Parts: sequence; structure tokens; C-alpha cells
Amino acid sequence: MKQINRIMLAGTKSGAGKTTITLSILQGLVDRGYKVSSFKCGPDYIDPMFHSKVIGTKSGNLDSFFCDDDTLMGLLYQNSRDTDISVMEGVMGYYDGIGFSDTGSTYSIAAITKTPVILIVDAKGISGSLGALLHGFSTYKKESYIKGVIFNRLPDRLYDSARKLAEDMGIQAIGYVPVLREWELESRHLGLVTADEIIDIKERIKRLADRLSNTIDFKKILTIAGMAEPLSITEDLPYLKEKEKISIAVAQDEAFCFIYRDNLERLKEAGAKLYFFSPLRDKTLPEKVDGLLLCGGYPELYARDLSRNTSLLHEIKTAIENGIPTIAECGGFMYLHETMEDSKGLAYPMAGVIPGKCFKTKHLQRFGYIYLKGLEESLAAGNQEMIKAHEFHYWDSESCGKDFHAVKPDGSREWECVHASKTLYAGFPHLYFSSDNSIAKRFIDRCMQYRISPYHYKNPV
Repeated sequence: MKQINRIMLAGTKSGAGKTTITLSILQGLVDRGYKVSSFKCGPDYIDPMFHSKVIGTKSGNLDSFFCDDDTLMGLLYQNSRDTDISVMEGVMGYYDGIGFSDTGSTYSIAAITKTPVILIVDAKGISGSLGALLHGFSTYKKESYIKGVIFNRLPDRLYDSARKLAEDMGIQAIGYVPVLREWELESRHLGLVTADEIIDIKERIKRLADRLSNTIDFKKILTIAGMAEPLSITEDLPYLKEKEKISIAVAQDEAFCFIYRDNLERLKEAGAKLYFFSPLRDKTLPEKVDGLLLCGGYPELYARDLSRNTSLLHEIKTAIENGIPTIAECGGFMYLHETMEDSKGLAYPMAGVIPGKCFKTKHLQRFGYIYLKGLEESLAAGNQEMIKAHEFHYWDSESCGKDFHAVKPDGSREWECVHASKTLYAGFPHLYFSSDNSIAKRFIDRCMQYRISPYHYKNPV
């Protein structure tokens, strides 16, 4: 049994103020000298980037669609064991999962990890109805794990009444957030711009935390976090790190920034040494790499600059044609096309590995969790083997691929997608390696085979 002090910050709905309040609490804890770890529930990439700006290290994800209970507990412990407190940010409304199930919901993470919850309630435009919201959320499940509440967008003069309303139900009032018009973040495909795109992001978060230190009780937060049950962990390390065997080049810059910390950890544990490079600025791949990882991001915003880096585009195409094992997800998949449209609809030449054009659309094309069934033996899965993934993209392709069969968890839709071979996975769906350890192992094994191959593009034998 391992003690990890922890809290979950959950909202009654999307847009209740979870991210703003989570950032202010993370900053407030850091300012008070605590070593903090953080997590985002669900598959989101952007909110963890904001967390990282505050806590100074990478934030993680906890996802009950991708992971079984033991894996979730292991990820929580592995990424929190050297910290004083762990803060989790929920996704959507507290009980919102796939369809009307608990799977993928914030509640499911709280229930699996036995984490006390502070509910964030948007109080704008309501008063006595707050009681109905609190009563409903706290009693909807036999054990809701809700121990406290923060009222968002609540006028100062109403807090005493709101506090009494909560405490009469046995829920601690942690504080409130007044209307703060100066704290607004731009919208983009995933709801937020990335943290690096806001020039004064750290200063803005610091000012916000200072402002809310007068209205949020951090002693109560720490008390609730200390109420968390010890984690039932049988091993200190759920994954055993192998000796480094191969080298993988990982794209990482402004255009390619959507990658799970845990995916990188799984690769390292499986024996990979990672070398990061920028498709925007680097003219060549890192020396003598045995694998290539092209993650998602916003390549369409940098299409012109990416297309001008012709030496790297040519080298990547040559390497893939020579059989370098490559995982290219969403933005990375877009980058491999013959041409890609930018956000204005202008087409630019890209790597030319995938035939046709990747183009802008007016609507969200795919969204949410999916199951992928391999239709042949490939880099990511065996023939007829099922793996989990998720999608979120406005861009579409003239050549989405037909090597995997995708189906929604409720069976409502299905389609073919992904270009796959024994050395390639290229498609819109994002993979989460902790959902199936065989994904990283298969990738590493293929990289080892390529390392000794006479077709190694930089190391012929």
C-alpha cells in the first residue's frame, strides 16, 4: 500500500472552469513550496501542456478507456511517488463517459483510484439552484467521492450563502472564483491553443493564482488530498526497463507537439533511446536512428515552413522507403502526404510517402475513442488483433488507408483507415502505448530488425 496525497478537480460540465482553476491551484501549491504532480483525465494533449508550464515537469494522462485498473494505479503511482501532492483535472462533466457509461469518465478515474473530488460548479446566473446541482452530483452514485466544491464565476457577495448551502449537505466549500474577464484563452480545434503560443502564459497563471489565493482555501485542499486512501500497488515499478537497444527519432516542435509522456516512457522502458528533432528547423534526422515517431500537432499552421525544409522531407521519404519502422499519427500522417493544405486552404508539397492531398474541411471529421482491428500483420498490431485509439481532426485525406478496420465503442459507426505494413503505421488515429504493451514492444522489435538490415538508410552493411 502506497500513500499518495491527491485530489480530483471535476466539473459539472465542459466549460465549468476546470482548466483555469486547476492551473491556479497548481501554481498556488508550487508557490507554497509543494512538489506537485498532475494528470489530465482522458486523451487530451493540450491541458497537460499547461500543467507542465506550472509544475516544471511533464504532466500525464489517466484514461479508463485505454487502461485497466491496475495500469491506471501503476501510472498514477509511478508519476506521483516522489511528489507531495498529485492534482488531477477531469474531463467534460464529472459523470460523462462513453455514451451513458462510466468508461472514460472523470468519475471512473476517481472511483478506480479512490481519489477525493472537489467539484467545480459554474455559478453564473443561478443561486438556489446550486443546491439542486450539488445534491444531484453528490448523490447520483452511492459513493460519489465528492468532498468539496469550488464555485466559479460567483459574485463575492453571494459566497457566504453558497458556502452554507454546500456545508448543510456535508460538502466542504473550498472557495470561489469571481468573474475574471482578463483570463481568456483562444479557441482552436481542441478548444485551446498550446501553452507555448501564449507569450506571457507563466506570468498570467501566476497573477491568477495570486488573485485566487484570497478566495480559495489551500489548507482545505491539502486536508482533502490527505484523506485519499493508500494505493493498492504490489510493485514499485509496474514496468521493467530494459537495456537500451535501439535509437528512435521523435519529432517535437511547435508543429508536432501532441505526444503522451507515457508513450515515450514505454518506448524507453522497452529499450529505446530517444533523439528529438524539429521538422521545422533540422535539416537532417538524428544520426543512425533505427525508428521514426511522427506525432500529432498543428502541422497545417506551419505548412509553408515545413514544405521549405526539403532536405529533411527527402530524407524522411527515403528512410521510410528503405524500411525504417515509422509511426505517424494524425499530424505526422498529414506530413507524409504528397501535399497538405494549410489553415487558409493553400496546398504545399510534403514528404510524398502517402499519395494524394491532406485537405482542410469545415467540420470535425472524427472525434472520440475507437477500436482498431488489424487487417494484416503490421507494425502496430497483428492480423485480426484489436487495439485502442482515439481521433480528433478537422483535416481529411484523399488516402486515409484501408489496413485497419475502425469501429466506435458502441458499434454505431465503422470504417477502414490507416496505411500499415510491417514497418509502417500512418493514419489519423492516435495510439496510447500503455493500453497495450505489445505496441511498444512490436515497434522496438522491428527497429532492432531494421538496425541490422542492409537497407538501413544511414548504416548499410
